[in-house]
Amino acid sequence: MSSTTHEPQQSPSVLSELISAVHTKTGFAVYFMIAVFTGLLLLTEKQALASLEFTAIQLWDILPFLALSVLLAALLKASGADQIVARVFEGRPAQAIIVASLFGALSPFCSCGVIPIVAGLLAAGVPIAPVLAFCIASPIMDPQMFVLTAASLGMDFTIAKTLAAAGMGMLAGFGTHLIAKTGALQDVLKPMAKPSCASSCSDKPKQSAPIVWSFWKDAERRNSFLDTAGSSAWFLGRWLALAFLLESLMIAYLPGNLVASHLGENSASTLPLAVLLGVPAYLNGFAAIPLIRGLIDLGMSPATGMTFMLAGSVTSIPAAIAVWSLAKPRLFGLYLAFAAFGSLLSGYAYLLWIG
Repeated sequence: MSSTTHEPQQSPSVLSELISAVHTKTGFAVYFMIAVFTGLLLLTEKQALASLEFTAIQLWDILPFLALSVLLAALLKASGADQIVARVFEGRPAQAIIVASLFGALSPFCSCGVIPIVAGLLAAGVPIAPVLAFCIASPIMDPQMFVLTAASLGMDFTIAKTLAAAGMGMLAGFGTHLIAKTGALQDVLKPMAKPSCASSCSDKPKQSAPIVWSFWKDAERRNSFLDTAGSSAWFLGRWLALAFLLESLMIAYLPGNLVASHLGENSASTLPLAVLLGVPAYLNGFAAIPLIRGLIDLGMSPATGMTFMLAGSVTSIPAAIAVWSLAKPRLFGLYLAFAAFGSLLSGYAYLLWIG
């Protein structure tokens, strides 16, 4: 009799646990993609197939970099070498923010590839301020983009863009550090990104553990490697797929030429408009180079092009998704605010530089 009364109580519990597990493993990104594809199929099958093809091609193209990022994150975690990366961002807040900004401006990591690095830094207890500085600076410039920008837009423009990347990173880092001192940035990270230390804004480094490069000899470290690789691959894969899906829709329904053509030629008055249009618009850093070159040839001020380029790079879909996947809305809003304000200041600084 007792067993018959016990079974009905177990069933709902098992079912709810199963539903909860599916929801946790799937998450918002997958649900949103299913909803978008369903809506596209009902409204325009042609665009649905085009978006599906675009997403698949982009995922395939980035697969080697994704695999490298996943393996690197798993290796750092399993061996304990993530402490080495974290130490680069440690020390006095000012030093950490400057290093993070310069590292972000010069590093070869794309906006998608920084996700596991940023997640690892946060998990290692690195304060939010230098991490946000790195997030702002990283999408703007990398070695390959430096070469291509210099070839198309000139060395002066390229150097100014590189300095703007570092400067915007420092602005975001120091601004975040001051805000964090007020206690306003407590609990602003999503569960996967939360550090193991008590406070995400603490400047105290996590206690060091021994680094073991031959991690495969230890069963616990092997399991850590496999767990980290699996969770990172699924985490990155679904968010990148969502980023590319949204990118395909932006390209289809918000052409870059149409947006940029409304910026006009009077740079002094159009810099704020360049920020307003650049922040929500898709503007891949590499795709932006020929677009801005063509607009400057048509009479657009280089300062306007610089401002639009900076705002679009920092808040492009892959970069924004990278931050959104780790940060709660309050911190994400702060990221957008620093991106907009930093782009505007950089645009005016470049305008003064070129006279």
